[in-house]
Amino acid sequence: MLVVGLLAPWLLLPYPAATPDLLHMATPPSPLHYLGTDPLGRDVLAGLVAGAQRLVLLSLPAVGLATLVGAIAGSAAGFWGNKQLRLPLASAGWLLAAGWWLATLPARAAVVSILLVISILFSWLSSRQAVGSSRRTFPLPLDSLVLGATALLGAVPRLILLVALAAGPPLSFVQLLSLLALVAWPETARLVRAQMLRVRVQPFMEAARASGLPAWHIWLHHALPHACLPLFSFAPLTLAGLVGLENTLAFLGIGQAPDQVSWGSMLTTVRQDPNAWWVVAAPGLALLCTLLALQHLAQALNKRFNAG
Repeated sequence: MLVVGLLAPWLLLPYPAATPDLLHMATPPSPLHYLGTDPLGRDVLAGLVAGAQRLVLLSLPAVGLATLVGAIAGSAAGFWGNKQLRLPLASAGWLLAAGWWLATLPARAAVVSILLVISILFSWLSSRQAVGSSRRTFPLPLDSLVLGATALLGAVPRLILLVALAAGPPLSFVQLLSLLALVAWPETARLVRAQMLRVRVQPFMEAARASGLPAWHIWLHHALPHACLPLFSFAPLTLAGLVGLENTLAFLGIGQAPDQVSWGSMLTTVRQDPNAWWVVAAPGLALLCTLLALQHLAQALNKRFNAG
């Protein structure tokens, strides 16, 4: 499926995936259409290739983004906890301004400007009063923030949350990619955080602290690589979950344009002609084989990780 998705733009298919053949609608496999056509007249073989291409262009980047965000958030939360990461007091205004802007609250421009002015004023006062300025810090409850965000996103089933967020006009590629990453990163963050809690008490971490290395250097070069080792076997399972979610949205007709072809959208067309069994067999088999292959890959990587 990965090879087909990568080579999809260069495959010589007789029919485009989204172009219907009005003379052959819901026809079984034949020399003209090797896997038949759906009730809308679209070639099933071309739809399979389009679904594989969508897996490569959408699901894989979503897994990469979710893994990156979850690894950084979970490792930082497990490494620094709630009190070890201290920020300058002047940065509080910047954080409040960024939060207000991201929340798109009323009077956004005026409030953000005021908060930025306050931050600049604090920075200037800190630079003028060098004595004792190192004490002008506040602890950032990073662990509580990450756990609160994961608990908030995990309180609602992922499919229901995704349907609620994707309901409405068709989403763009970037919007759908962001939504898939949004619902997938909490599990990665919890896994990396749990691993980081074990890594940070290892003897090599104590040796790194005793050598006088900065905390950020220890986190980035020593703790983070060890905390992310389970992700090699967890990423295929995350990809399998996102493939299932994306095709479920396509089956429900949520979040994508009507002319977008995927395995899920091909499965939903069989409701127009229940006798067209080939429309279900081809994308259903492709989806099943992809999920089984990802599960087998995750098991193999998990055995190799445990053996190492």
